[in-house]
Amino acid sequence: MNYYSLHHNAPKVSFKEAVIKGLAPDRGIYFPENITPLPEEFIQNISDYSHEEIAFEAIKQFVGHEIPTDILKEIISETLSFDFPIVPIEDNIGTLELFHGPTMAFKDVGARFMARCLGYFNRNNDNNVTVLVATSGDTGGAVANGFLGVKGVDVVILYPSGKVSKIQEKQLTTLGQNITALEVDGVFDDCQEMVKTAFLDSEIERTLTSANSINIARWLPQMFYFFFAYKALHQKHKNIVFSVPSGNFGNICAGIMAQKLGLPIQHFIAATNVNDTVSNYLQNGEYVPQKSIATISNAMDVGNPSNFIRIQELYNNDLATIKKHFSSYSFTDDETKTAMKSIYDQYNYIADPHGAVGYLGLKNHDLKDAYGVFLETAHPVKFLPTVESTLGLKLDIPTQIQEIMHKEKHAIQATDYDDLKRFLNS
Repeated sequence: MNYYSLHHNAPKVSFKEAVIKGLAPDRGIYFPENITPLPEEFIQNISDYSHEEIAFEAIKQFVGHEIPTDILKEIISETLSFDFPIVPIEDNIGTLELFHGPTMAFKDVGARFMARCLGYFNRNNDNNVTVLVATSGDTGGAVANGFLGVKGVDVVILYPSGKVSKIQEKQLTTLGQNITALEVDGVFDDCQEMVKTAFLDSEIERTLTSANSINIARWLPQMFYFFFAYKALHQKHKNIVFSVPSGNFGNICAGIMAQKLGLPIQHFIAATNVNDTVSNYLQNGEYVPQKSIATISNAMDVGNPSNFIRIQELYNNDLATIKKHFSSYSFTDDETKTAMKSIYDQYNYIADPHGAVGYLGLKNHDLKDAYGVFLETAHPVKFLPTVESTLGLKLDIPTQIQEIMHKEKHAIQATDYDDLKRFLNS
């Protein structure tokens, strides 16, 4: 399997090269040259397969022969060492909980898969690779945990000062070892731009790669849980609509990839906060990136989502086709809090702000005879002040969060790209 840059001005590369490079030399993100649908028989009999077997069938064509089958299966087994339950909310709505991994966020899947792939590729290399990643919230913690102690890999995480939750900050600033956090005076888009600039700076003396969802090994494994949800639901529900809380749009793009592989998903909803670049594009046909705005659903505070170009590619850059299969709605913080309270009062379910936005996406859409699934992408405890003040309750703190709360934060202050460059070359 080869990968090409979506800026179309760089050589094609292998899976291994795409994982290690992260970003193409022309600043484009990589996309697979071919997408071959899975056999219809496999989809029809999906209930007969384990999660690990499903994940292997979904990902193997994109890895090719660059990781031996037995190693790839081992990587998948280690990646999927937790549950992905669907919890019923209303008669025609349920939530897919993706927070049962070690950092209690959906990004554990992609981060663990990528860490193990990169560890395999770097197993005989004496030179360290530096994973450079920007985070708006949960990516940093998932990447830090996934790569902690991986031989030959250093991790540098950029996060916007004051714009991630306290628990999220603890998860990415307290681990030490091969993990370093840079606290950036700015917003997520500033962090992401610094990362992209570093990749193409010939004066950087390290070998760099990215663990954001621009990296194919972070992005593609997110297909897995759409397959798992379909496996759990298809015998009762013919038509399934997914509403995905969306920031950088990697998660929903992975869902569309699963659809391209043959998964019969009826429709996708990208539910966003007031960072509504994509919603505006679907309404007026003009894609105009915006400065990101801080909200209570901070992991979605992205004004220029990197993965939307992949969605456009999947739909042949045709707006009419995109609108047929894909909708996007945006919601304010007040609407999000109202939804959180409604879900709790009516159904006794505690949703985090991102999940509540996903729920609103379904409520804003005509489900007709479909079953709607919104993705609960992070545990509510990660947004403790917002959840507790909105719902008027005290949350129990899970063990894996308790373990980090007493640890001391270690972060390097960064104002601009020059600060990052000086650190990388120090």
